Amino acid sequence: MKSLRIGTRGSALARWQAEFVRGALARHGVAAELVIIRTSGDRDRQSSLRVIGGKGVFTKELEDALLEERIDLAVHSMKDMPTSLPAGLEISAICPREDVRDALISRDALKLDELPSGARIGTSSLRRQTQLRHYRGDFEMVDMRGNVDTRLAKLAQGDYDAIVLAKAGLDRLGRAEQISEILPPEICLPAAGQGAMGIETRRREDEFFAAVRQLNHRPSQLAVEAERAVLVGLEGGCQVPIGVWARMEADSLRIDARVLSADGKESIRESRTGSSGNAIELGRTVAAALLDRGADRLLRLAGRGVEHG
Repeated sequence: MKSLRIGTRGSALARWQAEFVRGALARHGVAAELVIIRTSGDRDRQSSLRVIGGKGVFTKELEDALLEERIDLAVHSMKDMPTSLPAGLEISAICPREDVRDALISRDALKLDELPSGARIGTSSLRRQTQLRHYRGDFEMVDMRGNVDTRLAKLAQGDYDAIVLAKAGLDRLGRAEQISEILPPEICLPAAGQGAMGIETRRREDEFFAAVRQLNHRPSQLAVEAERAVLVGLEGGCQVPIGVWARMEADSLRIDARVLSADGKESIRESRTGSSGNAIELGRTVAAALLDRGADRLLRLAGRGVEHG
C-alpha cells in the first residue's frame, strides 16, 4: 500500500489530531504523510462564524481535496462537521472519544460562581453563551475567534475576564493546567461530536478502507451518530443553541439534550435511554420529543438551521 495523504488544517490542535491518526495507522503498518490545507475559516479569523458561512468554513476545502483525490483522508473535530456530507464522502472511523466537557479559564483562576457580575466571557459558540446566560444572566457574553493560543493570549491581555474552550482540545495541547473549572453537563451540555475525532474518506472498499476502519471505536461512533441524529431531527447546527451528549451506560445508550432561547432565559431538556443498536433512531426520538415540547419555537427565534463550527 502506498503512503496515504492525510489532509488537515494547520492549527496546532488540528496537527495534533492528524499526527494521532498517522501514528495509529503506523501501528497497523500503514505509512502516511500530512498535507496542510488552509480553510476559509482559517483565512478569516475576525468575522463572526455566523456571518462567513457556518460549519462548512472548517471542512469545505478538505472535502474538496478528498473529492479531487489530492488527499486520501481528512481528520476533523466532529463538532465542526456539518450534519450532511458531500456525495461520495463518508465518515469511515471515529477515534476513541476524549472528555466531552467545556472548560472555563479565567484570568484570576476564578470559578464560574466566583466571577463578578458583568464579567466578560469570551466564546464564539451560541450554545455556550445561552447555557451560561441561563445559569447566570449577569454575564456579558463576547464573540471570540482564533485558535487556542490566540484565545489564551487575548485572555491574558485582558480582553476577557474568562473564556470557555473544549477540555479535550486543552488536554491534547498540554494546556489542562490552565483550566479554572470544568463545567458540568448540568450547566453546559457539549456540542454534538465534541471530544471526538473523525476520519473522512471517499466511499471505497479496498485495503485502504480496511486500514482506516481499524481505527474506529464503536462506542464513540454510536454516541456521535446519536448526537448528530438529534441535530438532524432539530434541523440545527452548532450556531443554534443546542447541547447534546450521548454515552454508553452499562449496555444502554443514554442521550441528554437541551435547546435554549437565544437570550438563555428559556430551556427545554430531554433525556432518553435506549438500545445502542438503535443509536440514530434514539437520537431522532429525542429530537421529536424536544420539538413536541416547543423547541421549534426557540430554534426559529435563534435563527434555525444556521451552522458553523
